[in-house]
Amino acid sequence: MLGRTANGLFWMFRYIERAENTARLIDAGVRMSLTASNGSDDEWVSVLKSAGAEDAYRQHHETVTGPDAIDFLLRDTANPSSVMSVIDSARNNARMVRTALTREAWESTNECWIEMKHRLSRRVRDTDLPGVLDMIKQRTGLIRGAFHGTMLRNEIFNFSRIGTFIERADNTARILDVKYYLLLPAVTYVGSSLDNVQWVSILRSVSAHRSYGWVYESDLNPVNIADFLILNGRMPRSLAYCHEKISNNLGYLAAEYSERHPAHDTALEILESFRNRDIRAIIDAGLHQFLEDFITRNARLGNEIAQAYRFY
Repeated sequence: MLGRTANGLFWMFRYIERAENTARLIDAGVRMSLTASNGSDDEWVSVLKSAGAEDAYRQHHETVTGPDAIDFLLRDTANPSSVMSVIDSARNNARMVRTALTREAWESTNECWIEMKHRLSRRVRDTDLPGVLDMIKQRTGLIRGAFHGTMLRNEIFNFSRIGTFIERADNTARILDVKYYLLLPAVTYVGSSLDNVQWVSILRSVSAHRSYGWVYESDLNPVNIADFLILNGRMPRSLAYCHEKISNNLGYLAAEYSERHPAHDTALEILESFRNRDIRAIIDAGLHQFLEDFITRNARLGNEIAQAYRFY
């Protein structure tokens, strides 16, 4: 496969995943702001940090407010990671690799872009926001469903899955890091039952609220939440699950091309870092440092994959 095609597939699905993640982050921010007792917009600072968009936001806004943060994350073209920006980029990549996609995969992507252009053509009103966020999640889910239901399980599928899980792992790590490091008022509160409503919102932002309840019943404990989002291999947005899928798909590529690259070793090292680990030991050693290190290694893996398969 040409590097250009692999690159297009990899980034197409990173952008689709990012759009859905951003919609879920906004939903979590809305829920947290509704339950805030001080009436401030501090929750939106944490949302912008989770999205990696705070610096870009402050270049265009003097203060952080809920309406401005939502608009910046949804539709501002000055934000390259806004939902509208990444869906536009996903469609551009899909057009570039059109012949590598089934008709259903292309049409679901194009229809998503058309509806986004319509619904995000102007600032979204508060009353319309829940419907818009649901539309984003549904449309990106349709793309994923059409792709999974119609594509051959070949190198095209592998590059797309790797892009999805590199992006998903980065998002989960950032959300968890922001919650522990920025939202809790003191280190002494880590592991306490403080702010259960915000923890529920964080679980909802990674589609984990109900599945968490299945594993831990009603015990809403921050240590358990960290364990669920980092080490639980059955939770499809956990770091361990994402990197198991990345390693598997890289393994399929190694078999397809009969060659291995440094990216394969890096992926295996990251995956091994989750095996036989105890969450309390990670927290005692420094959860923030663990997550920062993971985010760096996850990004390096993405770069090594690009070098290995000649993305450009």
